[in-house]
Amino acid sequence: MKAIFISYNQALTERISNILDDNDVRGFTRWALTEGRGSVNGEPHYGTHAWPSMNSSILAIVEDEKVGKILNDLRSLDEVTQMQGSRAFVWNIEKVC
Repeated sequence: MKAIFISYNQALTERISNILDDNDVRGFTRWALTEGRGSVNGEPHYGTHAWPSMNSSILAIVEDEKVGKILNDLRSLDEVTQMQGSRAFVWNIEKVC
C-alpha cells in the first residue's frame, strides 16, 4: 500500500476528484483549506488580501499498482494548469488497521 498526498489550488478540486474517481480511489481524507507556496516558482496560497488563493490537500491510501497511473494523471493535469499549482508525494504504508 502507498499513501499519496496531493496539495493543489482549490480551483482544481473537481478535476482532482475526477482523477481519483477514474482510478477507482474511493477512500481519502481532504483538508479543504491548506496554505503553502511552491518550492520552485508560483505564487503563495495564503488566503490573505495580498495572496488570496488557497490550497486544498488530499491523503489517499492506494494499492501499489495504482500509483503510477494516478501520478501520470496528476502530472498531465499540472502541465495544463501550471499557474494553479499542484504537487503529489508518495509514501510507503507499513500497516493498516
